[in-house]
Amino acid sequence: MESDRKIARFDLRLLPRTEQLVSVTALVIFFASGFSALLYQVIWQRMLGFFSGADVYSVTIIVAAYMAGMGVGSLTGGYLADRLSRRGNLALFASVELGIALFALGSKGLYYDWLYQRLAFLASSPPLMAVVLFFSLLIPTFCMGVSLPALARALTRSIERAAGTIGALYGVNTLGAAVGAGVTTWIFLRQYSFETILHIGAGINALVALTAFPLARFLMQPGSVQPSRAASRTASDEPARTDQATGRQLPVPVWIALYGLSGFIALSLEILWFRILGVMLKSMAFTFGTLLTIFLSGLALGTFPGIKWAVHARNPMRSFLLLQSGVTIYALVTLTVFVSLTGQLPLLAPFWIYFGSFDPVHTGNAVDALPAFFFNPGALESEALSNARFFLLLYLVLPVMLIGVPTILMGMSFPLLQKIVQRDPETLGRRVGWLQTSNIIGSMLGALLTGLVALSWLGTPDSLRAIGLLSCSFLLLAAWGLLKRTWVRRGAYAGSIAFVLSLAFAVPDAQTFWATLHGVPPSHAIVAEDNTGLALIKSSTSDFSRRSFVMSNGLGQSAIPYGWTQSVLGFLPALIHPNPQTIAIIGLGSGDTLFHAGGRAETKELICIEIVGSQMDMLRGMAQRRAYPALLSILNDPRITYVIADGRSYIMQSGRGFDIIEADALRPNGAYSGNLYSEEYFRLLLDHLNPGGLAVTWVPTGRVRTTFIQVFPHYVDFGDILIGSNAPIEVDLQAIYRRLEDPFTREYYQRSGVNIGQWLDEYFVKRQPVVSDPSAPRPQSTDTNRDLFPKDEFLVR
Repeated sequence: MESDRKIARFDLRLLPRTEQLVSVTALVIFFASGFSALLYQVIWQRMLGFFSGADVYSVTIIVAAYMAGMGVGSLTGGYLADRLSRRGNLALFASVELGIALFALGSKGLYYDWLYQRLAFLASSPPLMAVVLFFSLLIPTFCMGVSLPALARALTRSIERAAGTIGALYGVNTLGAAVGAGVTTWIFLRQYSFETILHIGAGINALVALTAFPLARFLMQPGSVQPSRAASRTASDEPARTDQATGRQLPVPVWIALYGLSGFIALSLEILWFRILGVMLKSMAFTFGTLLTIFLSGLALGTFPGIKWAVHARNPMRSFLLLQSGVTIYALVTLTVFVSLTGQLPLLAPFWIYFGSFDPVHTGNAVDALPAFFFNPGALESEALSNARFFLLLYLVLPVMLIGVPTILMGMSFPLLQKIVQRDPETLGRRVGWLQTSNIIGSMLGALLTGLVALSWLGTPDSLRAIGLLSCSFLLLAAWGLLKRTWVRRGAYAGSIAFVLSLAFAVPDAQTFWATLHGVPPSHAIVAEDNTGLALIKSSTSDFSRRSFVMSNGLGQSAIPYGWTQSVLGFLPALIHPNPQTIAIIGLGSGDTLFHAGGRAETKELICIEIVGSQMDMLRGMAQRRAYPALLSILNDPRITYVIADGRSYIMQSGRGFDIIEADALRPNGAYSGNLYSEEYFRLLLDHLNPGGLAVTWVPTGRVRTTFIQVFPHYVDFGDILIGSNAPIEVDLQAIYRRLEDPFTREYYQRSGVNIGQWLDEYFVKRQPVVSDPSAPRPQSTDTNRDLFPKDEFLVR
């Protein structure tokens, strides 16, 4: 029996020397293949976002299209793999890797130069956009899907080694993907343009292909061992007899369907975890890549103990089902306990304080301090040391605690499933392909239904409950397979359902859940959530009579009553422009900029484009709690049209000009902020201005200033605000004061209580704005923000 287990284990020492070389090399290059796959996903998602927009619908469709292509590739690759020799499968793997490399080299031209710059109108129709995204990603994702069945069939020498071999391949590939996501997010994006990063990925895939092609011939050398069908089938019957001795069995199609359910739950949880942790961390440019790295690392690291477990498991069916149940049970327990105890335990006090803060942790300072933190902590000042420590707690310890363990359980279950279904070498490739395809289809459905439907209909806490109930399927099947007596089995069914129900309903309600994760009691918050994001307004009092702060996905945006820089961004261009009839405002927040942009009687139309649609519901809820006249004004002003979309995409697809276009103040290193601070974005605004129209931006960095003034022939520099135009800008303070005396304007601005005269004195008298025209010298620096190299977003020095 022990000798059988040694044979079943993926132990390189048991292979002939030539096979050892082939296997080790194959694992290394499959790691590299996974690395490049996630590199591409990060960059292609950003590039396609220019075409489709960066809103939740577009991002979800991109992810679904990516998965769909991989599913088609896995299914096709499985059938091809079973028809090819081991040498042929290795050659097939090398061919698809070379295909990915060639596609990557041309992908910038396809996704950015062609789809975005020439065919952006196709994105105006959501169904057509989804079709375009699917077919634009089909070639590389199809090739990625083919790779696992092909390589698994090439390296599996006998069916008893199938679980270990396939598990090892899956593990190293997923680990490579995790490293790829982390390195791309934290290193490549801070050093190179998107195009250069794609070239790096193409070089990796080309090297993988060039390494794999020569390996194929070693599989046919004398001394290499081909799988014996008779021996393999004999060995394959042994696990089946062992399982049947300990419980009832499920047919292979049922296991394929169960792996689809596993994918559905995994991707649903991923979306919910990323929503929750995005709020906790106050999501910035590095957040998504970091969480994806941790998620994939858990899957990879769980695979390796799963391989060993699969060798010794007497009942892999029971083990698989219990592991899958444990994923959701752990998720429900940890989130419930963490939310319930945050604000009560002194140990969690730093998190409670941070959740209640307006601004995110300064990522750049924390990252710069990490080398000294690990190797020379004495060289850091106490504040820097504390910031680095908290950054690690926030970005590493907290996500690992919440998603690390369940993803490890997911990874452990994969080799067990292979042991269950792999019993015939003739169908090995097809079963790998079917399992991967089923899992990918389930993942697609999880992403689409949870990301686009459940978050709007149920919200995050109730979606967690629904996933918990869905996971009962695994517990019930475990009871069905293990318990023979009917009354015992029925008792186990009832107990399983009752157990999961108790966990599910222990999750706090949405009001308590989100208020806690914003550092306030439930009565001090107004919460609105849908699939586009989470909006919350909080106050130090339950009646909201004091200043209330608007938060979007955990990040502070603005406040009510109005009176911050957002107010100036609204009224300054509106008062400077002689006749602002049509105004486009990107971003809603508290409505501060939108309100102050509408202070002229000449203005006939204001279009507010907001990517987080739940902000409207939040502001309506605030209006019911506090009758602030300026807020009531924007909720009832017939001139205002609200559009829930990506602002940049809307402007591009609008096909019209505006008298004023501006984006509300946006942190320069926020996720996707580079799309609204790039040279190409400013040129887009210039192209959509009416004659004499004004484009406005907040100026958080010197690089934004340089980028802006290199685009606009005429501009006015107010220090932290820039106004650009296609014609000379008349800056006449006396004319502005005369406009303020207009009865409509005077009465309108009284609703906000903002002292506009004081702000005008600050910006015109104290700051002395600089007016420039095309004859003025411009900085010749190339250190600007570009679409394909958003330096400020990724803290490039």
